[in-house]
Amino acid sequence: MQFGVFTVGDVTPDPTTGRTPSEAERIQAMVTIAKKAEEVGLDVFATGEHHNPPFVPSSPTTLLGYIAAQTSTLQLSTSTTLITTNDPVKIAEDYAMLQHLAGGRVDLMMGRGNTGPVYPWFGQDIRQGLPLAIENYALLRRLWDEDVVDWEGEFRSPLHGFTSTPRPLDGVAPFVWHGSIRSPEIAEQAAYYGDGFFHNHIFWPASHTRQMVEFYRRRFEHYGHGSADQAIVGLGGQVFMRKNSQDAVAEFRPYFDHAPVYGGGPSLEDFSTQTPLTVGSPAEVIDRTLGFREYVGDYQRQLFLMDHAGLPLTTVLEQLDLLGEEVVPALRKEFAALKPAHVPDAPTHESLVAAKSASAAELLGA
Repeated sequence: MQFGVFTVGDVTPDPTTGRTPSEAERIQAMVTIAKKAEEVGLDVFATGEHHNPPFVPSSPTTLLGYIAAQTSTLQLSTSTTLITTNDPVKIAEDYAMLQHLAGGRVDLMMGRGNTGPVYPWFGQDIRQGLPLAIENYALLRRLWDEDVVDWEGEFRSPLHGFTSTPRPLDGVAPFVWHGSIRSPEIAEQAAYYGDGFFHNHIFWPASHTRQMVEFYRRRFEHYGHGSADQAIVGLGGQVFMRKNSQDAVAEFRPYFDHAPVYGGGPSLEDFSTQTPLTVGSPAEVIDRTLGFREYVGDYQRQLFLMDHAGLPLTTVLEQLDLLGEEVVPALRKEFAALKPAHVPDAPTHESLVAAKSASAAELLGA
């Protein structure tokens, strides 16, 4: 099972000091967090894609390419690549290039985003969000899988004899997760292609997450990719830790109360009860995270949001130490002991290349 962190790249004032980091500081902080994630033994660093203040990660491949040059084992991913407002041709080229530069340590998560105005900024209509996601991804798959593409659709100009360059590393495209909070159509799309489904359930109760993941698993099996429990599932999570749970709650409360996505809503205690947000000791985080398996089954990737709401970088790095030293080792051991042998691990470039070679050998032997 893969463990990692994801960032939304928000530039938010620290409510305890009133200080707001500069965009330059926030961008460099994300690089520092990624390098720290590798240092403490995490598997994945993922960045969102946003094109509006107060967020800074407008160019995920630039950020991840820079991080790739300073890491050696870290899997580099996105926690959203906007399949609706990015040209599929540019996605195909950008992520294949990143794949080559990072030696295959790349995958990505397709999503529609949560900012309505981004659609007209990039010449699209938000009312066409789902059709855009479906058509654009179908084209992206062809651009990666076929050397020469002839294509015509509804939302962009036709392609005639087009070859996307560079071609995917070793002839294997980056693995794709489809991220959705509430759209069964996206879970259906992930199942149809045999891709991963990522449910970022940081704002939703367990009952909703269970419903979405179970739907994806059923459809994955329906399309013949394997049994339902072999479907590739990822989850988001949100934690804040101190050795003593009361200290964690006291320290995190002002950040929760003033965060753009929380402020004015339910109390910290109510939100923690209703969603997977866990504020407490490392032991509490371990117990809560192990409980996710009870309603989604065995899954392959767990990402935590750690650097939001104005938390200072020093605090985030302390959180990563706790995650890497105390939480993740325990989770690895427990999840591995519970996982049946037939349930696959999270796909990597190496496993996808091996699967392609095995399939080719099988065809030659047939």
